[in-house]
Parts: sequence; C-alpha cells; structure tokens
Amino acid sequence: MVLEITVRDQDTNQHDRIDKPIGYAGADIPVHLLIDRDHNTLTVFSEPKDGRYQQIVSRPWGSAVDIPAPVGITLDTTELKDYAD
Repeated sequence: MVLEITVRDQDTNQHDRIDKPIGYAGADIPVHLLIDRDHNTLTVFSEPKDGRYQQIVSRPWGSAVDIPAPVGITLDTTELKDYAD
C-alpha cells in the first residue's frame, strides 16, 4: 500500500491525482490511498490492472473508508477534519 498526501503547488493535480496513481497501478501496488488537502477527501485506488486502478472510491474527511485487501481495514477519518483549512 502507498499513502500519499497532496502537496500544495501548481502541478498537484497532474502530479498527485493523475501521474502517481498511474505509476502505482503500473507497478501493481494493490492499494493507493490519497489524502487530498485541497478537496478534503480521502481516495482509495485499488485493483490495479493494465496500468490503471479498476476501483476508485472517494469520501469526504470524517467518513469511514474501507481499505481493501491486502490491508483489509476500515479507516475512521474523523480526526482529519481537525486539519482542514
């Protein structure tokens, strides 16, 4: 699993939201978790196939988020709301 937190610069959309998920899926990393500070969301990418993630689920901060196998947990993100700008 890879955990990524967006940076705040001009190429965040391309770099963090597009390029990295493609790279991680291409490397067959089973789960990529993106904490997006601009959108106050948590996105779970899973089921890599042919260089793309087949499942992408986004939830707002404060939601419970299921992290699929091989991690297999439910992550409570309530405390992330404390860090929202």
